[in-house]
Amino acid sequence: MKKKITCSIICFLLLLLLPIDGTSAKAPTVQETRNKHGTREVIVDNGIIKVRFSSPQGLITGIQYKGVDNVLSPHQRTRGYWDIAWQGENNRGGGIDHVEGTKFKIITQNQDQVEISFSRTWDSGSHSRSRSHRIPLNVDKRYIIRANSSGVYAYAIFERLPEWPGFDMGQVRIVFKLDQDKFHYMAVADNIQREMPMDSDRDIHRGHAKALGYKEAVQLTHPHNSMFKNQVDDKYQYSCEIKDNKVHGWISNKSNVGFWIISPSGEYRSGGPVKQELTSHVGPTATASFISGHYLGTDMDMHYKSGEAWKKVLGPVFIYLNSGDDLLWEDAKRQAKEEVKAWPYEFVASSDFPSRRERGTVTGRLLVNDDELLTPGKFAYVGLAPPGEAGSWQTNTKGYQFWTKTNETGYFKIPNVRPGTYNLYGWVPGFIGDFTYQNHVNVASGSEVKLGRVMYKPPRNGPTLWEIGVPDRTAREYFIPEPYKNTINPLYLNHTDKFRQYGLWQRYTELYPNHDLVYTIGASNYSQDWFYAQVTRNNGDSTYNPTTWQIVFHLPYVNMRGSYTLQLALASAARAHLQVRVNNEYSTRPLFSTGYIGRDNAIARHGIHGIYRLYCINVPGRSLRTGTNTIYLRQAKGSGPFEGVMYDYIRLEEPSRV
Repeated sequence: MKKKITCSIICFLLLLLLPIDGTSAKAPTVQETRNKHGTREVIVDNGIIKVRFSSPQGLITGIQYKGVDNVLSPHQRTRGYWDIAWQGENNRGGGIDHVEGTKFKIITQNQDQVEISFSRTWDSGSHSRSRSHRIPLNVDKRYIIRANSSGVYAYAIFERLPEWPGFDMGQVRIVFKLDQDKFHYMAVADNIQREMPMDSDRDIHRGHAKALGYKEAVQLTHPHNSMFKNQVDDKYQYSCEIKDNKVHGWISNKSNVGFWIISPSGEYRSGGPVKQELTSHVGPTATASFISGHYLGTDMDMHYKSGEAWKKVLGPVFIYLNSGDDLLWEDAKRQAKEEVKAWPYEFVASSDFPSRRERGTVTGRLLVNDDELLTPGKFAYVGLAPPGEAGSWQTNTKGYQFWTKTNETGYFKIPNVRPGTYNLYGWVPGFIGDFTYQNHVNVASGSEVKLGRVMYKPPRNGPTLWEIGVPDRTAREYFIPEPYKNTINPLYLNHTDKFRQYGLWQRYTELYPNHDLVYTIGASNYSQDWFYAQVTRNNGDSTYNPTTWQIVFHLPYVNMRGSYTLQLALASAARAHLQVRVNNEYSTRPLFSTGYIGRDNAIARHGIHGIYRLYCINVPGRSLRTGTNTIYLRQAKGSGPFEGVMYDYIRLEEPSRV
């Protein structure tokens, strides 16, 4: 009897070690073979998931899981791939490089995991051939499959040598094209998930859809499923800020299988925590973006000049598959939390990826000194990024960034920082401007850098006379109109992100058919009377005009010899030219002009912010008068529907009393 009980206990414990989906786990194996077409392949199999790679190119051609022979699209050669959009100096070379390797190597193979490499060394001789599509980079694509894991980790090491020719690198990403017969339900967040149209529903040439204002947006006129009829589909409606972009993907209700991209860290991404990136969209497609100009445009620092050396590790991200009758999204979120907790991974073989013990920590407390009033910088964003001017982290792509939020009393801790030299940056909700610490922060392996109290003094030249909006670096608090009934995405009806609907910019001309917006301090309400974007006026004949907004305010007294200050913070700018005039709309010379600014396309791409810009504008007292005054904000560009700006916050300050 005792022997039977012992045997039962052992069997029970062994059952606990089996994967919950019932598949048979084993130590990962690597097999080099040829498929039925004679093409070389590498197959990695851990008993739970089997992944096929083209060799030595390193394209993921198949992922077998839970009885599904391949979750990827069988109709496309490039179905799991990296790509780079680039342009060579003097237009020499460029285009889309799918980063196909020329050499395969097994880096690690043991009971716990397999790590494989598909690499390519740039050949300067290939550059002499006309318009080479290969970017001047050494590339090492790595994939890791661990025992007892239903997923694959993907990362890459990019390197350029100083003697190589320069180029602009506009986008780096991993893309997965899934089987459209299986995956129809997409999830990006708890409140951003839905059944999705088919890719063929977007085909305007076959009459399935109608073109809209730009190529990414279409109206579905003859979809395969009538529930999608007249809806708008646009991949930018599913963009997400990096800080929130931890997991997204697709569910196959037929196979009860989920496919997810998990990004456990933002350190290898560009543009900081609130930069918006694409996620999943119709295809079915799932992407992991590392570098892109989305919502920032050409302001991104994407140029690598001759003589400049550069090296960066992008990733790892985790491609996770799960199965079950329901709760696949909840399980994906749980797995994302586990990956975040495990970061930085200890199992990555590359010496270019420092382990946790090889990294450092930075701590401190942020205080805000606004008009001599000292308060904690509570719930502020604080981060380490390459040295530069205040706010330069927004456009940085070349280095690593590490961000956190302060607590209610302003204390912060930034863990797991790669060794290096950084600036400490930040901004505080409720205050304008960008914080930069006065000294560089040097982080050594295994170190803890204690900064103590760091002080931020927001721009201010005098007491506030009036203000419009909330300084949060977005235009979210302003009036966002209802969408057109015939071009809606039902997901965003009664949604906190109603700005994601298509065509909202067109509502401006309807709301103000005869004159532009006039906002009266003390009478108007910015949530109802300040349109979310200063866009152009549609003349109805495919032409557009600039617009001039007015801020009307009363001053009981004017200090003629003093200097007033207009603090004007922009949340976005797209091919805009903003001019400021005071009490004379038709003055030939504006009091202030931004010049030509911005290509973030946040108006067209349903973003509520792009690059943050702050202008501190001197307003001479002699330009004002006792009684009624008017500030004219003219957006002087008017050649198309998407030129304009979004305001974050506007404040008029009286002269300093000191």
